[in-house]
Amino acid sequence: MTPPLRQSLSATALFLREWIRRPQQIGSIMPSSENLGHAMADWLSPDPDDLVLELGPGTGAITKALLARGVQPERLVAIEMSPDLAGLLGRRFPNIHVIRGDAQEMARLLEPHTAGVRRVGTVVSSLPLRQFSEEFTRALAGKIRALLRPGGCWVQYSYHLGTRRQHGSEQFNLRGSSIVWRNLPPARVCVYEKQTAA
Repeated sequence: MTPPLRQSLSATALFLREWIRRPQQIGSIMPSSENLGHAMADWLSPDPDDLVLELGPGTGAITKALLARGVQPERLVAIEMSPDLAGLLGRRFPNIHVIRGDAQEMARLLEPHTAGVRRVGTVVSSLPLRQFSEEFTRALAGKIRALLRPGGCWVQYSYHLGTRRQHGSEQFNLRGSSIVWRNLPPARVCVYEKQTAA
């Protein structure tokens, strides 16, 4: 067995174990596919000075796609609640900023990374928001909006394939919405843009 295959199987086993422990927070029995990762990475900010914030990165399938698309590791900040998954991310991607914590505390967790001139240009979320309460999701959307620079995007996927908008996304312009069929299960990627100042 090759080392990459062994690493992939180990990551999948860890993901499955975390899903069994807390299915509401994990949201899927399988990690995201490479196809889903590429679809989300398509919406990255083109500004090289912007930070990219990833919420709920899990085993790092989306993280890998973001880096492959050209995000500099020092620009990528990942917030993961699970200690085991955060540890795996730190080992797989030693040059990115992995923060173990709750996404609802993103502003406080990001303070050391946004103290300078850098702004958050893209928030990429794998959180299973449709499994959470409307109150939780609206609060999270408000916190994402507060962090994003004007014109920045919140990229969110969901296994709900309908066109109903995510709670809290009314505060944003809908930039794009598409289904990634080559994912297990298929997923809809929605892109919400923070309005620029008038």
